[in-house]
Amino acid sequence: MQAAVEEVVTHEIVDGSVSGGPSTSQTIMVASLQHLLRVVPADAPPSGYRSAVMEENVLGKETMRAREWAFRQLRRFYGLDPDVLLFRGLRDLWPDDPVGQPLLAMLCALARDAVLRSTAGVILNSEPGVPVGPTDFRSTIEEAFPGVYGDKTLRTAAGNVASSWYQAGHLDKETRTEKVRSRATATPADLAYGLLLGHIEGHRGQALFDTLWTRVLDQPASRLTDLAVTASQRGLIEFKNAGGIVDVGFTVLLRPFDDEASSL
Repeated sequence: MQAAVEEVVTHEIVDGSVSGGPSTSQTIMVASLQHLLRVVPADAPPSGYRSAVMEENVLGKETMRAREWAFRQLRRFYGLDPDVLLFRGLRDLWPDDPVGQPLLAMLCALARDAVLRSTAGVILNSEPGVPVGPTDFRSTIEEAFPGVYGDKTLRTAAGNVASSWYQAGHLDKETRTEKVRSRATATPADLAYGLLLGHIEGHRGQALFDTLWTRVLDQPASRLTDLAVTASQRGLIEFKNAGGIVDVGFTVLLRPFDDEASSL
C-alpha cells in the first residue's frame, strides 16, 4: 500500500533545477502558518484554508489583495490541501510539539521550493557563531540558477531566504541587520518528517538518517537515533534497530488517501 501512495507523491518533492520558487517573492511565513493551522480544523478541505484567509481574515490583512497574496504564498510553500501528502504529513505532525513547528515548516518548504533548497549548503557548511548574510545566499542562488534571475530578484530572494532560515532557527540576530549561524531545535516530529522525505526519495534503512532532510535538523547522529526512538514510541513512525540493521516504517504518514481506501 505504501508503494501505491509513493507513486502518487514522488513528484511532490520539486526537482532541484526548477526555478521560480516562492522564495523569490516571500519568506516561509512560519508565524502565519502557525496561526492558520491553529484556526482551521485538521480535516478541513482546501476551501477551508482559503475561506479562513480571504473571508474570515484570520491573518489580519488590511486589504483583499494582501489576503490573496498571503494565501497564494502559503499555498505555494505548503500546499494547504489534505490530498497533498507533504501537507497531510505536516498537519499530522504539527500538534506533536509546537517547538518543532518552525523546522516542520522549513522541511516542507525546502521540498517544494528549489530556490530555498539551493541555499541549504550555506547553512549546513557554516559553524555556529559564523556570520551568514544575504550575500552568501545570493551567490549560491546565482550559481544554482545561472542567468535566470535579475539583480532585483536575486536581492529579494536572498533576503527572503535569510529570513526563512532565521524563522526556522538556523540563524540568530547578532545585530539588527546581521545574523549568525545558530543550531536549530529538532523534535521527534521533525525527524519523522525528515525521514518521510528521505523515504519518498528512495532512501531506506540507515541511509534515511544521512540525507539533506535529516542534516537540516542540525543534530548529531546519536541525537537523531534518540529522536527516532521517541517518534516510534509516540506512534509517528515505526523504528527498529537490531544489531545495526535499521528499519523505518510509515504506517500513519503513508496511509492511503480516502479515495484509495474506498476503492479497496
